[in-house]
Amino acid sequence: MHPEATLLEMLEEIGVSVECTALKRDRDGEYIHQRRLIRLRPGMTERLHLSVLAHECAHAVFGDEPSMFGPVNAKQERRADEWAALRLIDLDAYRRAEFIYNGHPGAVAHELGVVRSIVEAYQRVLLRIGDTVYVKPREGAGQWAHREQVA
Repeated sequence: MHPEATLLEMLEEIGVSVECTALKRDRDGEYIHQRRLIRLRPGMTERLHLSVLAHECAHAVFGDEPSMFGPVNAKQERRADEWAALRLIDLDAYRRAEFIYNGHPGAVAHELGVVRSIVEAYQRVLLRIGDTVYVKPREGAGQWAHREQVA
C-alpha cells in the first residue's frame, strides 16, 4: 500500500479529515485539534505533500495543540518529524540511498521521495555504536526498535 493511502486510512480510523486549501504563505500544512482537521496547501510537489501529510498526521495522533511556550512547540515539531520519518522511510531503502549518495541528506531525501527534514529526523532516531546501528534506542539493555549490524 502506498504510504499516503496508509496515512489517510490511519487518519480515518482516528476521525481526522484532510482538506486542501489556501494557507498562510509560510505554511504547507496545519493540524487543528478542535476540528480534527488537517489542512494542506494545494500544489505541493509529491515529496513535499507526502512529508507534510505525515508530519501533520503525527500531530493528530498525539493530539498536539500549539503552546505559548516555544520549547513545547519545538518538541512537538521534532516529534512529528521523527514520527513521520519512521513511517515514510524503510531502513533498507535508507541504507542503500545513504551508501549511494555518501550520506548527503538532500540526495537521500530525493531518492526516498521525502523532504530533507524528514531524512534529518530519521538520522536523529538512529544511534551508531561501533558496527551497529540502533533505530529508536532507549535506555536499558535490549531497548530499541531495531538493531542492524553494519561494516
